[in-house]
Amino acid sequence: MKSPFKRALLLVMDGVGIGELPDAADFGDQGAHTLGHVANHQSGLQLPNFATLGLGNIEPIEGVPADPKPRGCYGKMAETGLGKDSTAGHWELCGVLPEKPFRTYPDGFPNEIMRSFCERTGLKGYLGNRPASGTGIIAELGEEHMKTGHPIVYTSADPVFQIAAHEEVIPLSELYRLCELALELTEPIGIGRAIARPFRGLPGDFVRTAARKDFSVVPPVGNLLDKLVDQGSAVYGVGKVDNLFAGRGFTKCEHTRNNQHGVETIFEFLAATEKREQSSLIFANLVDFDTTYGHRNDPEGFATALMQLDAQIPKLAQQLQQDDLLIITADHGNDPTHPGSDHTREYVPLLVTTAAIWSQKNKGVDLGLRNSFADVGATLAEFFAVTPLKHGKSFFSLLRAS
Repeated sequence: MKSPFKRALLLVMDGVGIGELPDAADFGDQGAHTLGHVANHQSGLQLPNFATLGLGNIEPIEGVPADPKPRGCYGKMAETGLGKDSTAGHWELCGVLPEKPFRTYPDGFPNEIMRSFCERTGLKGYLGNRPASGTGIIAELGEEHMKTGHPIVYTSADPVFQIAAHEEVIPLSELYRLCELALELTEPIGIGRAIARPFRGLPGDFVRTAARKDFSVVPPVGNLLDKLVDQGSAVYGVGKVDNLFAGRGFTKCEHTRNNQHGVETIFEFLAATEKREQSSLIFANLVDFDTTYGHRNDPEGFATALMQLDAQIPKLAQQLQQDDLLIITADHGNDPTHPGSDHTREYVPLLVTTAAIWSQKNKGVDLGLRNSFADVGATLAEFFAVTPLKHGKSFFSLLRAS
């Protein structure tokens, strides 16, 4: 008998953009194209399963041909919000926009904020306070940090307040406390997240650990996750997603070490929901594309990570039961060939399949250019039969008609 409960997997490839948005120049990102430039750097990408989902149908990507009979529906999405960070991207995917735009601080945080930070935390000083690569500023200031005990404060082209500290100098519990206080101080000036960046090792050989933690401002009420939980559905978080929503709207979460761990956790949650005892959304973020390869200007590593995920797509698709929905997309770009080491303002790919489309009982169709990431949230809201979201236009009817 057909189950009354539905299940969806929303998989976010962190930082996997597919070409500059019309306003990219306003962000210093003119010419960015994460997938295109990674493919060109590698003289083509070998992504046969992404190709069969329709990735090459969205636009030309070297090595990824268009499929005449794709086993997925395909398109690309623009970001409505004026940002290019994970918080704004994930919120928009869930159908909400920040009530006020987040702000960036290219010259570091104001002196009055840093004075208040020291007063509130009891710190005698800090290092840095400027935009920087996380690994770069740790290599530069890590030894001084170990001598003085002062945390390393830095930001980026995103609205984030980041604090790096050696785990043997500032324990994790204290680092997390510093981040919580930092967010309280900087939320009024437009910061969206405070991020704890612990590391270990000796000078010349510092390594960031997996104990990173994001502290996010609370999202507006009424997003997709709120509605699902209020309806009695289960929401499973994989990776950092719960941190981006200040922990709200999730039934169970598993923080992951890397993409491989993330994929393993997805399969665990798919197995746990196989009996369909309630409706469930598995909301996953695979962060290596962004953190490990995009920010570190490593197109070769980026390509390898894409190929590793590509190899998992058939297994993911084979887990789909009748009426299940798989959506693969991204939250922003992070072109590893672009000048600098920050996120890039880009369209994101949209790949969607069901058991019927994957088996080619139904036809994959062109979802076109979507005007907002919120179209994903609107589609999932219709899929799960919750009340409509404030933003976004559902493409669910296109899936049913395929």
